[in-house]
Amino acid sequence: MLKSQSILVTGGTGSFGHKCIERLLQNPEVKRIVIYSRDELKQFDMAQKYTDPRLRFFIGDVRDRERLASALKGVDTVIHAAALKQVPTAEYNPFECIKTNVLGAENVVQACLDSGVRNVVALSTDKAAAPINLYGATKLCSDKLFIAANNVKGNQDIRFSVVRYGNVMGSRGSVIPFFLDKRKTGILPITDPEMTRFNITLEEGVDLVMHALKYALGGEIFVPKIPSYRITDVAEAIGPKCEFPVVGIRPGEKIHEEMITETDALQTISTDKYYIIVPMLFGKNALELMAHYCKHHNATQVDKSFSYNSGKNTEWLSVAQIRTLIRDYCDPTFTVEE
Repeated sequence: MLKSQSILVTGGTGSFGHKCIERLLQNPEVKRIVIYSRDELKQFDMAQKYTDPRLRFFIGDVRDRERLASALKGVDTVIHAAALKQVPTAEYNPFECIKTNVLGAENVVQACLDSGVRNVVALSTDKAAAPINLYGATKLCSDKLFIAANNVKGNQDIRFSVVRYGNVMGSRGSVIPFFLDKRKTGILPITDPEMTRFNITLEEGVDLVMHALKYALGGEIFVPKIPSYRITDVAEAIGPKCEFPVVGIRPGEKIHEEMITETDALQTISTDKYYIIVPMLFGKNALELMAHYCKHHNATQVDKSFSYNSGKNTEWLSVAQIRTLIRDYCDPTFTVEE
């Protein structure tokens, strides 16, 4: 799939970017990997960690289409991970969020169409399904842009697809690193005792992207089948002797996250490991498209009343499982006193 490929990762110095680069560098057939991001210090630190000569660094912003076009010269595959991701930050700085997550996505799409790129996968979020906050709304717009790009590519040999997943285990700004830091105070603030979230590891996130790169026909939204956790179980797993005051949800937060709505179910198919939301492409018969995507992915269509909600999930992480995952993916020295 990636033989002799040049691959560019936008936002490549983030949590996902580091894990993705690790995976790509393990493949000796990958020709070149380009990190495209804004922060020179993070790029410097990354260059100290990874000394492989195939790695290149471009300072640039997805808001700058000319710079993107320059970075994309000779690139075959793009993984678009750059975004402003913090929900409260987006609520307080809406214009900046739109410039990066929506206009930046448009720039990536257009630059890829103009540069001879052949395969594009964009990272999305559970918050893009039935969004109630600006971050989710901008990512929904981004998803629509990447999917619609398959309508305007003409005869170009290029595929655009999207991967959508929930909270990443131990990623910067997520609840587990926050609780690990706060437990020394003896207080772990709970937004709402009923709150649930989907959980995925960085490795599983990279697996999903690689799957989309290999199997996407174009226009799909790939959603992994992953477990949920209760926020109270995360608190119990990290600080069983701590106090858990309820502080109320933050602006733009949901009690439960959703990755596939009941309306999306009409276009959703299921495989062993993933759900796939099939696109509705202009000039194509919807039923024929559904049959075509089902055959290609060896999938079946879900029930019309189906939805994929973290509070109604069939798979849950226990307190013991959460502790094991923390040791495996966040802090190998993690221990608790019961």
